[in-house]
Amino acid sequence: MELLYASCVGVLVTCGVFLLLRARTFPVVLGLTMISYAVNLFLFSSGRLTINKAVVLGTGADYADPLPQALVLTAIVIGFAMTAFVVILSIRGRADLGNDHVDGTLTRSKRKERR
Repeated sequence: MELLYASCVGVLVTCGVFLLLRARTFPVVLGLTMISYAVNLFLFSSGRLTINKAVVLGTGADYADPLPQALVLTAIVIGFAMTAFVVILSIRGRADLGNDHVDGTLTRSKRKERR
């Protein structure tokens, strides 16, 4: 199970880095989202991957650590807010620049309008 879990985290990070290296805004947003999912999975695995253990303290001798679960829940909320913010920034950049390239170069028509 650990091998499957680690390979899922590795595939998510690999795909996220690949998308981050693209020159368009939407793949960059998807890459950041994939990397945040990989970090969430990594944080969740730090609470020990156990099967058939109690989630709440006091109900059994062995229990799952609740701190990584709380950290992942917080990271999901923050990641959703940051993704929404980056999407709005990319829409604004597309509207201002006329293209969705990450390098921020102006198109010819926008250069003529600014002169």
